[in-house]
Amino acid sequence: MIRVLVTTTSFQDTPGPHHQQLADAGYEMITARGPLSEDQLLELVGDVDAILCGDDVISEKVLKKALPRLKVISKYGIGVDKIDVKAVTEAGIPLGFCPGVNHTTVAEHVFLLMLALSKNFLEQADITRTGSWKRLIGHEIRDKTLGILGMGRIGKEVAIRGAAFGMKVIAHDVYWDEAFAASHNVKRAANVEELLAAVDVVSIHTNLSDSTRNLFNRRTFDMMKKGAVIINTARGEIVNTADMVEALASGSIGGFGTDVLDVEPPPADHPLLRAKNCIVTPHIGSRTYESVVRQAGMATDNLILMLQGKKPLAQVNEVAPIKPA
Repeated sequence: MIRVLVTTTSFQDTPGPHHQQLADAGYEMITARGPLSEDQLLELVGDVDAILCGDDVISEKVLKKALPRLKVISKYGIGVDKIDVKAVTEAGIPLGFCPGVNHTTVAEHVFLLMLALSKNFLEQADITRTGSWKRLIGHEIRDKTLGILGMGRIGKEVAIRGAAFGMKVIAHDVYWDEAFAASHNVKRAANVEELLAAVDVVSIHTNLSDSTRNLFNRRTFDMMKKGAVIINTARGEIVNTADMVEALASGSIGGFGTDVLDVEPPPADHPLLRAKNCIVTPHIGSRTYESVVRQAGMATDNLILMLQGKKPLAQVNEVAPIKPA
């Protein structure tokens, strides 16, 4: 019997047709509560044929332990920075993923964080909950300049919503959709430096790579207006934690709303959990019922197709379909 390791918790916890779809496929299911570290995965692989993963560390070491039985990997979601794609490809393992399923949900989460910071929402709600009645002064986001770093599906959804709030939108991406920018009045920044210098709020939607790791640090904060706000729903490692804590404490950065951290789940003493003007949510930007069902359905479709020796709906690497058992 084909054995499938499922690690993504939202897949497991959210009711939907994806559960029945896996049951009907007749696979033996092994579940674990991810995201899993390299050591945790090493204990689980070796006798599984497929992995339906979240943000688990699938390293070369994990792959060596998983082979030769492991045949396919289906990524629940978009980001594959925790997966050694090169090693997966060299092993001849097709890697499916789920583009285009969570852009609405993540874009909405961006504005949840943005508005909460601009209106002092959490502090005001906590004050009132204690029985006090202290009113703080917030800010409108209308007429503010919103910068978007990365104009893929999510970045475009953020641009549309920013315009609806009356914000001026400027963006930067190497790949530029001129038709979209023109129809939604999005100005193009020539580079990151030009983008950061212009904005009141910047929303990060780039992938994690060697060039973007720690991209937001003391040097780039100094390029920005004093008191600017940063929103991160991409990857925690794009923002240097120590520099951000320092910038928030000094007021150089006026607020930081993040759904992602450099360590997940974070230790209790992670400095951003208690930083000034900082809101941290537990990587739930795409965790709505609607989005989970879309992601889970696509990830399951990809898994079944690949195990049947067919091309998935979307594939990260250029690997030929397997020969089904």
